[in-house]
Amino acid sequence: MLVAQRIVADINDRGNVVGDRLPPERLMLEKYEVGRGTLRESLRFLELQGVITLKPGPGGGPVVVQPDASSLATALTLLLQFSNAPFRTIAEARLGLEPMMSQLCAERMNEEDIASLEDSVKTMRNNLDDQTVFLEENKRFHDVIAHGSGNAMFGYLVDALLGILDGSAIGIEYPEYRREAVHDAHFQIYQAIASRDPGAAAASMHEHIQQYVRYAEKKFPEVLDAPIVWGQG
Repeated sequence: MLVAQRIVADINDRGNVVGDRLPPERLMLEKYEVGRGTLRESLRFLELQGVITLKPGPGGGPVVVQPDASSLATALTLLLQFSNAPFRTIAEARLGLEPMMSQLCAERMNEEDIASLEDSVKTMRNNLDDQTVFLEENKRFHDVIAHGSGNAMFGYLVDALLGILDGSAIGIEYPEYRREAVHDAHFQIYQAIASRDPGAAAASMHEHIQQYVRYAEKKFPEVLDAPIVWGQG
């Protein structure tokens, strides 16, 4: 772990960016003064955390990549599973977090992200009969809001939460009337953000998530009460 921390510190100190190769193994062995087995375990740990990828073969080796929320989602899922937490836990967390994100978006979001929100709303509207597109746009909409809030923590948290609580994977279905309701909610949230109205943005998002919870409680209560399990769906 200490060697892994030093490698990350050196990545930052050198100003390495995604796609940069790290020094050859022999140079790292000299620099960190550890055995080959320890160095390789450290690099493998960083690969599992999404910091590097290990390319095999001649000219291969460790290459810097952009970490995503998958490791966070795995860690959260395991923590929640061993706490015997139900899927309702994730829905409640989103109910607390996403209105605040929407409020920040109305204050901070740039025009490019606002255009992405509008595009997502339009794409969903034009494909309400296609559940695959609906689910993709539903996730994209919430991702854009999370990352557009200007708070990196929110972006990664929502990525992780959406990865855990994929309604289609855990058994929550979206008939067309629900897809239409979701689209209408997204449109209201988009309008509030584009109008730079923080209060309306927060209120619209709160009602949107609340509607989801009410729908799930009415139609799929056993799903919300089911324990979170790593690898579910």
